Amino acid sequence: MKWLAIQPYYKVQRKVMSTEQVAYEDGRHLYLSRDKIVTHYREFSMDDVFDLSFRPLGESGGLLYLHTKYGVYSYLVKDNPERFIRAYKSL
Repeated sequence: MKWLAIQPYYKVQRKVMSTEQVAYEDGRHLYLSRDKIVTHYREFSMDDVFDLSFRPLGESGGLLYLHTKYGVYSYLVKDNPERFIRAYKSL
């Protein structure tokens, strides 16, 4: 499949060991095509997506919000997703 845009995001995973809790970043990607947006575990038809928005947090990165008819999903990003949002809005 031809992807119009790909946006890296990450999820912070926590693992509890016998004496400590370890947190690590699990790198993932959002994929945009003409008819859907695909995440690590979900797939959204473009008919179900209302909007994409971004809220910066701290020095770099922030939250990318995917507004759908099923609710709002947030994704932690390290880089500004402006290109991904522009590609979505151009459809």
